[in-house]
Amino acid sequence: MRASKLLPLAAALSFGIGAAAADGAGPARVVSLNVCTDQLALLLAAPGQLVSVSPLGHDPRSSAMAEEAAALPANAAHAEEIVLLEPDLVLAGTYTARAAVDMLERLGYRVARFAPANSIEDARQNILQMGALLGREPEAETLLARFDNRLAALRDVPETRPLVAYYLPFNETAGVQSLTGEILDTAGMANISEARGLPYGGRLPLEELVLAQPDLILVGQPYDSPSQATALLQHPVLRATGALREIPDGQNWICGTPFLLDAVEAMRELRRDWEAAQ
Repeated sequence: MRASKLLPLAAALSFGIGAAAADGAGPARVVSLNVCTDQLALLLAAPGQLVSVSPLGHDPRSSAMAEEAAALPANAAHAEEIVLLEPDLVLAGTYTARAAVDMLERLGYRVARFAPANSIEDARQNILQMGALLGREPEAETLLARFDNRLAALRDVPETRPLVAYYLPFNETAGVQSLTGEILDTAGMANISEARGLPYGGRLPLEELVLAQPDLILVGQPYDSPSQATALLQHPVLRATGALREIPDGQNWICGTPFLLDAVEAMRELRRDWEAAQ
C-alpha cells in the first residue's frame, strides 16, 4: 500500500481552498526544498498553497507521493530561484542546502526547518508541526488520528521475534534508536544491532553478519547504476544464507510521514511469512 490509502483523506482535508490560503489563516505560497517536507505539505496543504517541491519529490524511489508531486515544478534549492517564487514560507530539512537556506533567512524570508525523524513520535510531531505552519491544524489533527488508529492496529506482540539485520552500504546496519529500528520493532522484529551493542547502528562486517546467522537480512533494492558500496548488498554469500530479502517500496522508510506505516505493514507481513515457514 502507498499513497492510495491516504490520498482520499488528503483530498477530503484539502477540499475548499478557503481554509488556508484564501482567508489568511496560513501562508499563500509555500516552497518545499526537502523530500520529507514535500510529502507532509502535499498531504496537508490547501489546493494552490504549495507551489514548488524538491527534485527528489518527483523521484518515486525517494518519495511516496512522487505522482502527486509531479503536478508541481521542482526547485534546485538555489536562493535566487526561491526568491523568484515569492514564497510566504520555505520548508527545509535541517541539512537542506544550508547556504541557500541561511541566505533566505538573512533576506527576511520565513523558513521552517524540520529535523530528520528518528522515531515514530517524531513523525507524529511532524504532522502537527506542518499543520500549524500551513494554518491547517484541524486537518493535521484528523490525519494524526488516522495515523494513530492505523499504528495501533499494526502493533503486534508475536511469540517469537525473528532476528533481523537491516543492512546498508559500507557494511553498516540500522540501529534500534532510529526510525528504521522503530519500524522493525513495531512490526515484531528483533534488531541485530541491539544484540551487537549498536543502538544507533554502525559497521557490521560481512563476515560477522553471516556468522551471527540472523533470520532475515534486509537490503534495499539495487539502483540501475551500481556502485562498489551497494554491490556488497548483492554479495553471493548473503544470498547463500537464504535470509536475504529485498525491501519493497524503500521510499516509505525515508521520512517521518504517515507512509512509514506502509513499511511497518510490509515488515509485519514478512515476519508472518517467516513464521509460517518455521
